[in-house]
Amino acid sequence: MATQDTISNKLREAFSPDSLQVIDESHLHEGHAGHRAGGETHFRVYIVSNAFKGKSRVERHRMINSTLAAELSGGVHALAIHAQAPGEGGS
Repeated sequence: MATQDTISNKLREAFSPDSLQVIDESHLHEGHAGHRAGGETHFRVYIVSNAFKGKSRVERHRMINSTLAAELSGGVHALAIHAQAPGEGGS
């Protein structure tokens, strides 16, 4: 299974998101630290979930990082996170 799919599945299972988008941005980091042939090293996550209601940005990131600990300790070099509760605006 592709790392992108693994990330998506784990986040869906953990947070039952209203929306989720996982983007493999590895191609944007060719020649930079952590990049390897074949990609699947740099990801961006956009997630909206009730699980984040009342949580700070740091708490949300910790929740996601904990869920993806195996991937982050393995082949994933970078993970950009945009986590919101439903109804929150901004980027």
